[in-house]
Amino acid sequence: MSRRVLLQRKGFAWARVIVAATLVGTSALVSACGSSTRVPESTKVAAVDPQPDLTEIATPPQSETSGNCGDPELTLRPGPLPSPGAMPPGSPMAAIAANGKLRVGVDQNTYLFGFRNPTTGQLEGFDIDIAREIAKALFGDPDKIELRSVTAAERIPALQNKQVDLIVRTFSATCERRRDVDFSGVYYRATQRILASRNSGIRSGADLGGKRVCVTRGTTSPGPLFSLPKRPTVLGASNWTDCLAALQQGHVDAISADDPILVGLVAQDRNLEIVGEVIGTGAYAVGIAQGNPGLVRFVNGVLERIRADGTWQQIYNARLGALGPSPGPPDLRYKE
Repeated sequence: MSRRVLLQRKGFAWARVIVAATLVGTSALVSACGSSTRVPESTKVAAVDPQPDLTEIATPPQSETSGNCGDPELTLRPGPLPSPGAMPPGSPMAAIAANGKLRVGVDQNTYLFGFRNPTTGQLEGFDIDIAREIAKALFGDPDKIELRSVTAAERIPALQNKQVDLIVRTFSATCERRRDVDFSGVYYRATQRILASRNSGIRSGADLGGKRVCVTRGTTSPGPLFSLPKRPTVLGASNWTDCLAALQQGHVDAISADDPILVGLVAQDRNLEIVGEVIGTGAYAVGIAQGNPGLVRFVNGVLERIRADGTWQQIYNARLGALGPSPGPPDLRYKE
């Protein structure tokens, strides 16, 4: 048999298979259409409503002004800043330089202060820029830094366990915290207020009685809520993004945090608004493990420099312009 005839027969065979399959499919379709007009039932799948990890804070935290430290913002006076890359031998700065990078505990969930840019994947914000200025003073290069994401509750343990060299994460200096860590001078002052949905009916702290209010565990935010005449139910989350999700899903009625944090949440959901009077304050400082006075003085020297040369103002304009006109950098108060 010739090759041509063989190919023709194979072609006819495949054609018969295709025609048969088509006829079977058409027959099945006609049969199905003619036998019933009932719409097949959809598979039932439970709705997904993931709940944020909320735990009730049932009792007021120990007073953040307790203890005998006096003014919690007092810090060590800086000396002259050494040149970048020339840290004094035996100093904590020299030990950091020997590691090749400054390890800093930061946030990645607080818009404006410490958040991950979805476009670049990089951590950005006011706190991040402050940390980078310290790295620049150490190495002459702001990129010689290792940013480690920590929750608010992990800040003190991260320092005590030497997982990081510094904490720059909306970390307010208080007497209570000074029992466990040291602080630089204050680099930003904030006030605490309330965030709620525009149609919630919540207009002030007086409206929170019996309501569910979200805070982040390990922060100073619960204290003022327990001091309100009509006490709300205070629920703690791991971070402020979880509080935002809890409010959007109806698991809580409001959020209470420092105003720049709340402004960052409003930027993510325009159905929310900041309401009411100031119910608390915050004084952000760099957290430093105890027993490192040289490092405290060095960080304060960096903070003094960025105050004096306009860098603090430049960072504010770039990161916190949404908060309005700059109040200027806070004065640093020294105890010696």
